[in-house]
Amino acid sequence: MPILGDLEHAVMDVLWARPAPTPVRDVHEELARGREIAYTTVMTVLDRLAKKGVVDRQLDGRAWLYRPARSRLDLYVDTLNDALAGLTDDERSEVLRRVAAVPAESDVG
Repeated sequence: MPILGDLEHAVMDVLWARPAPTPVRDVHEELARGREIAYTTVMTVLDRLAKKGVVDRQLDGRAWLYRPARSRLDLYVDTLNDALAGLTDDERSEVLRRVAAVPAESDVG
């Protein structure tokens, strides 16, 4: 599972917040509320995410509809497992020990 860039994460946040498959137009409108971004950029990002297997897409007439291929949690678990796969058992254990030592946001404050 590839590590996602900032724009890919922003696109995924839009899709994870929606219960139904979503057209590029709706993702673009949501993202354009907080930044200047071209429709074609959003279209390209969604196409790349589909090729990476991060989103599923289906053709609806002339428009592609996109939905997450997995939950946010599953994506992060898969990404972490892929990153840990190249480590030795000792290194993997140390990484997991350190991650477990970081307090969750709800534990802070």
